[in-house]
Amino acid sequence: MSLGLRLLRATWLLFRIFASYMIQLALDKVFQRDYVRPPWLAARKERVDRKNAKRLLAGMLRLRGVFIKLGQVLSIMGGFLPRAYTEELEQLQDNVPPHPFREVEGSILRDLGKHPDELFKDFAREPLAAASLGQVHVAHLKTGEKVAVKVLYAGIRDVIRVDMRVLGWGMRVYMWFFPFRNIERVHASLVDLLKRETDYVHEADCMRRMAKNFEGDAGLDFPKPIDALTSRDVLTMTFMEGVKITNFTEFERLGIDRDLVATRFIQAFYKQLFFDRFFHADPHPGNFLVRKDGDETTLIILDFGAISTVEPHLVDGAFEILTAVLTQDQAKVLSGFHKMGFVAEDGNKELLEKTVVSYFQKLLKVKDRSPAALMKANRKQLEKLADPEVERKELRELMKSFDYPEGWFYVERASVLAFWLCGQIAPELDAATVGIPYVMPMMVQRQMEQQLAQASA
Repeated sequence: MSLGLRLLRATWLLFRIFASYMIQLALDKVFQRDYVRPPWLAARKERVDRKNAKRLLAGMLRLRGVFIKLGQVLSIMGGFLPRAYTEELEQLQDNVPPHPFREVEGSILRDLGKHPDELFKDFAREPLAAASLGQVHVAHLKTGEKVAVKVLYAGIRDVIRVDMRVLGWGMRVYMWFFPFRNIERVHASLVDLLKRETDYVHEADCMRRMAKNFEGDAGLDFPKPIDALTSRDVLTMTFMEGVKITNFTEFERLGIDRDLVATRFIQAFYKQLFFDRFFHADPHPGNFLVRKDGDETTLIILDFGAISTVEPHLVDGAFEILTAVLTQDQAKVLSGFHKMGFVAEDGNKELLEKTVVSYFQKLLKVKDRSPAALMKANRKQLEKLADPEVERKELRELMKSFDYPEGWFYVERASVLAFWLCGQIAPELDAATVGIPYVMPMMVQRQMEQQLAQASA
């Protein structure tokens, strides 16, 4: 598909969705009274949401590339979209069809200067895994060492540039309907993320840095990049043996403790986010393996293209909120919310704080807040928990009162994925009560070191 045709198809997809909502908006203007839709109009809105969600899914599957990745993100971060979209887009979490080997062969030849058979002792024609931006093949070095070779799809950067232009238009249209402050930062963050994910030299550097952060931890392992066979479009790394982190049949066969794996996973994530402030922003199941060596269980972390850093005010505020929920401290929840930068300068702070307090109080009434309980909750229970409990006429004002902090996209994406994955591995485990006590001594030590440094300055 040419880039021009791709641009046309993507624009037409978004235009059709936009047009259907404009018709719904016109009907709302005529028949809606005091911000309340009559039952027939509300039912029509649900049908429009479902139809457009299916339309978006079909379009993303046809366009592939960035749209597949975007759909995967939206399927687990659907806070800005009607529920129908998250339900339909969940289908994109399945395996992505691979590209032909001739494309992989061409990329290696262009970037490394030689055919795969010249560079490696052998090179598998069928990929081990395929994703939206590239795919991984198994190979052996001339020395016999088994390696994984990750190859970026040819022309994907041009595809990204076209797709992000269309998504930028879509974001501006979205803001007409849902005026969240600085929501355009989601688009800017996605552009930045994709830029980093399509630079394998950068990924190799991140791989080394994260491995160093966990140096000496026997419970974690990382692949090592092979620099001589790595370029911007090709990443060669040591092959890591293990079972997928959600292959629970193999867990049982090998005697792997799911609670231990989930604990190790969430503690590693907390350390990355709150202490190292250099974290894996794409913690989905395909990026983790588990290896059993005798009595030792090791968590293996893969795929470092989406590694991100985080500003102190974001993690400090988030940590304050988490500890406040555990200690039931309402004032600290509000303080953490302000510290993170969610409050717009000229927004309705009273309405915003009332909404935050309402969420907090409802959360405290939930006796079991474990991932298992949330996954077992029915739709009405979850909607009641998520309901901001404000009048419809106040909803638009509430949206304008929220700011979208710089860098929050990465933290939110990673946190949602991490808690979801933890819930899949060990549903009864409370991630917060496992993660916070683990990272708290590190945070206290860091604070003491900072205070000593300031005192001696």
